Amino acid sequence: MKAVARQVGGGHYASMKIQPIEYTLANGLGFCEGNVLKYISRWKSKNGVEDLKKARHYIDMLIDDIESKNEV
Repeated sequence: MKAVARQVGGGHYASMKIQPIEYTLANGLGFCEGNVLKYISRWKSKNGVEDLKKARHYIDMLIDDIESKNEV
């Protein structure tokens, strides 16, 4: 059994056609982008608005990192 088929602590990802980790890995996304996908994907089935705030926090951290490196 593949690790992605096992979920520890709930079933909020198992019901998705494409899990956030699968999309993240397949597209070579970084830590912040992966966490944004994770929290955006599960907010309705797990922690509600708290997960949306977590996604926003990771977006803000990504923006700060990019701006500090003058990459945009």
